[in-house]
Amino acid sequence: MKRFLLAVLALVVLGAAAAGFVVWKATQGLDPAELEARYAAGVDRFIDVEGLRVRIREEGPADGPPIVLLHGFVVSLESFDGWARELSDEYRVIRFDLAGHGLTGPDPEKRYAPLERAEFVGAVMDALGIERAVIGGNSLGGLAAWRFAAAHPDRVTALVLVSPGAFPNQYVSDEPVAPPAAMVAFLRTATPTAVRKALEGVYHDDARITEARVALMSDMMRRRGNGQAFIDSINEFSLPDPTADLATIEAATLILWGEEDIVIPVAQASMMARAIPGSKLIVYPRIGHVPQEEDPATSAADVRAFLASLGGGS
Repeated sequence: MKRFLLAVLALVVLGAAAAGFVVWKATQGLDPAELEARYAAGVDRFIDVEGLRVRIREEGPADGPPIVLLHGFVVSLESFDGWARELSDEYRVIRFDLAGHGLTGPDPEKRYAPLERAEFVGAVMDALGIERAVIGGNSLGGLAAWRFAAAHPDRVTALVLVSPGAFPNQYVSDEPVAPPAAMVAFLRTATPTAVRKALEGVYHDDARITEARVALMSDMMRRRGNGQAFIDSINEFSLPDPTADLATIEAATLILWGEEDIVIPVAQASMMARAIPGSKLIVYPRIGHVPQEEDPATSAADVRAFLASLGGGS
């Protein structure tokens, strides 16, 4: 009996050690070089921007009107693949992985606060030799976009906001809110199963979620260092009342929102439209938080028409 109990104990210890190893391995992250070999397209390049190696993707005519597109939290520049396909015949479409995201990876200086992300947009433009551009962004990228437009009106020819962060939401207002343990675990491990579940809360129509999208998002989230960067970002993230700042935006502004958005409720769409002088709002039925992914053709056509009404946004 004693030998039997010892054998059972040994199996329990080995099982716990194995489970611990799996969890440890999951939190270590994927090798950046392997991910770059797998996902960096032929048009991608990496440039140094204020000490951070940033993945840049440019498509379209080099002399076309530049449009800079900023993705949302925990995703990567591929979020705007559809818009790039639709707009790059006319526009110089520029995308980059935000600090702590995608193949850019974590920022050694941890410049993750919303105002720091906004200023980094200008640093990327400087590195690319772009003085003025159309600035567009979704969610976290939208927050950076409008804050950049408010702070640097001379550098923004037009503003396109897709379900952007702005008003207090999800218990976040003047002060950051520490992420709960379950979220920390998700951000550190980002298993395909958990990522699919997260996407089901972002998309309205689950049928639009492909296995390729799940795999890409999971891999990018698990890039070594990104999990901790997501947590650091949340710990710096705040949403104070933006009304006064939004009122200072001078750029012609298009606001796009999914009617079924459960991440940032559509009620905030009209609040933002009222706050930004002269802005135009389009709300899409049966669309969630990422119209540029769920219906890239329709949303990109609306962007094209809006910019054309301004003379191309150049």
